[in-house]
Amino acid sequence: MKTIVIALGALLVLASCNQDKTAYVDNTVLLKEYKEMKDTEAKYNTMAEAMKKEMDSVAKQFQAEVQEYQSNANSMSNSQRQEAEGKLMQKQQQLQQQQQMRSQQLRAESDKEIDSIITKVKTYVKDYGKDNGYTYIFGSNETANIMYAKEGKDITQDVLEEINAEVKE
Repeated sequence: MKTIVIALGALLVLASCNQDKTAYVDNTVLLKEYKEMKDTEAKYNTMAEAMKKEMDSVAKQFQAEVQEYQSNANSMSNSQRQEAEGKLMQKQQQLQQQQQMRSQQLRAESDKEIDSIITKVKTYVKDYGKDNGYTYIFGSNETANIMYAKEGKDITQDVLEEINAEVKE
């Protein structure tokens, strides 16, 4: 009888030692609803829209030059037409290169800032796990890395509320 009690006690001790505290966060929701990410996306959307308006204005001016050439083309000599067409083609290429370069620059700035935010969120979740005694915090996303979790294991909203509370208005 004493052996059975000791064996059961040992099993209880082993079972309690192996109780890892686990949870998961939905990465997609966490990043989508993180205030700093929303602000950053809004900032770059505004910048992209302003750039588009500026480039549309430049394109309109270029179109006006093309129309002016077309209306004057009949009164030009062949060499004048070739020279004007060459200048227009060169200007069109410059405008396209400028637009592409500015778009790439804006995208690179945006990617850099978003990568920084993702790193910040990962660090926050890591610290949250340490502070709240978790052994593991898994990440889930639209590819469904977590197929099933017991009710109460999703701590996305808890983490989101805390991390958003840290964002300065």
